[in-house]
Amino acid sequence: MRSICVYCGSNAGNKPTYTERAIALGNHLAKDGLALVYGGGNVGLMGIVADAVLEAGGEVIGVIPEQLVEWEVAHKDLTRLEVVANMHERKARMFDLADGFVALPGGFGTLDEMFEMLTWRQLGIGDKPCAFLDVEGFYTPLIAMLDRMVEERFLHADQRRDLWHGDDIDAMLGWMRAYQPALASKWMDEKRRNALR
Repeated sequence: MRSICVYCGSNAGNKPTYTERAIALGNHLAKDGLALVYGGGNVGLMGIVADAVLEAGGEVIGVIPEQLVEWEVAHKDLTRLEVVANMHERKARMFDLADGFVALPGGFGTLDEMFEMLTWRQLGIGDKPCAFLDVEGFYTPLIAMLDRMVEERFLHADQRRDLWHGDDIDAMLGWMRAYQPALASKWMDEKRRNALR
C-alpha cells in the first residue's frame, strides 16, 4: 500500500475534534510513508488533512475539477495538483491513484464519493479497502443504516462486513494493509455464476 484517498468535508465542522482527527490522520499517513490522494482543496477538513501531511514531510496529490479551481479553492502548495474536467473524471482519477479509501466526516460529496467506491467494489470494478474513520460517533447512524439494509435484505452481509468502521487510526491502517478483497468479490462471482445457469 502506497497511497490512501481521503474523502472529507470542505467545511471544518463545529467541533475541534474534527480538525484534531484530520491532523492526526495526516500525521499518520506521512509517518507511514503513505501518500495522500484527496480532492485538491485548501478549505475545511480537506485543507487541514493536506496541510498536516505536508507539514509532516509527506506527499500530497490533489485532484480537482476545473470549476473548483475557478472558485479559487485549489491548494497551491501540494506535491502535485491535477486539474480534471468534472467530478466524474475526478472520482475515476482518484480511484486510479489510491490503494484504499477513507472517509472522515463530511457532507453530500464525501458520502457520494465513498459510496461510489463501495458500489464499484460491489460490482467487481475495484477491490480496494474502504473505511469510515469515525469522530465522536459521527458515522454511527450511517453504519446503523447499513446494518438495516442487511436486515431488510438490500445489502449482503458479506458486503457489510467488508467495510471498516471505527476511530482508531492505527487499527484502520493495519486493517487496510491486511485487506483481502474477498467477500464482496466472491459474492459478485457467485451472482454471475448463478446468472449463467
